[in-house]
Amino acid sequence: MLGVCLYAGTAGHSTWFSSDLGDNWIHPNSHSGMYTEARVWCFSSHAADPDTLYAGSDMGLFRWSEAAQAWHAMPSPMADIWSIAQDPQDARVMIAGTRPGALYRSIDAGLSWQQCDTPGVKGFSEVNRGPTRVTQILFDPFDRGTVWAGIEIGGVWRSTDGGLHWTFLDQGLVSGDIHGIAVVREADGTKAVLATTNKGLHRSRDNGASWVHEKLDSPWQYSRAVLTAPDGQTLYLTNGNGPPGSAGRLLKSRDAGHRWEEVSLPGTLNSTLWCVATHPADPQLLFTCTNLGQVFRSTDGGEHWTRLAREFGEIRALHWRPAPQGRQSGAVAAQWSYR
Repeated sequence: MLGVCLYAGTAGHSTWFSSDLGDNWIHPNSHSGMYTEARVWCFSSHAADPDTLYAGSDMGLFRWSEAAQAWHAMPSPMADIWSIAQDPQDARVMIAGTRPGALYRSIDAGLSWQQCDTPGVKGFSEVNRGPTRVTQILFDPFDRGTVWAGIEIGGVWRSTDGGLHWTFLDQGLVSGDIHGIAVVREADGTKAVLATTNKGLHRSRDNGASWVHEKLDSPWQYSRAVLTAPDGQTLYLTNGNGPPGSAGRLLKSRDAGHRWEEVSLPGTLNSTLWCVATHPADPQLLFTCTNLGQVFRSTDGGEHWTRLAREFGEIRALHWRPAPQGRQSGAVAAQWSYR
């Protein structure tokens, strides 16, 4: 079976590693290079650079080296990094989003960064909600050079020049509290962009110029992640009754998000379902988690799920990738203590 490295980013207990599909976890201590109680908001990896994993945290940007089995803090103008994405065509091109809301671009694998042109992004806020934060960055899988960003609370932004300059797109949005973005192919072959918010799902058929609110068939409209499976039409959406909430559900669509069905997860969910992790190396392998730390695994494309024994305090990011050849991320157990 394909060797897998699985990572969980937590709000206060840094990053946990698993090399056996989540049955067992390792928590490297601070001597690994990342403070044990860091808050880790996001991950990014690239097939062209199998030795490296990037993590965005409240302490800036970190790079994990499989060869060194250690984290390296990377100097940058960013302090609190909530999202990272790498260009599918070039692992060295990276875009990162921060809190307060701002976007930065690197063309040398994170060694140097340039702040992107996002006019007006810092002007968005709501009473008692604090600074904006970039919740997702997505390179468009169909239009080379187009990049999407969702900002909480700051709406949807689009770049058509690889991330250098950005345009604000809010016509038709019932909320600027953007959590997730996905790009899909409709049945007629045209492209659609989906955005999740605290008030439900939105769809754009005109490359973000306008949005239509699509009410979910759910007791709640609060939605977080929306993720496209490798086939381009199957979607997963995480849903619940608020942040962190006390109940949640996973929704699946087989027709680009027009109809949704609830996916049965074992046990009772303790909070809103928060994120989903998949990888084109094995479309059948999926992970999902609640905001308050429950983790679930599917090995058959989301048809059946197993609830993992380990529960975390609060999860903000899940990520998996194929294990680099000849190495497993579980090797850190030989060097770093459990916590």
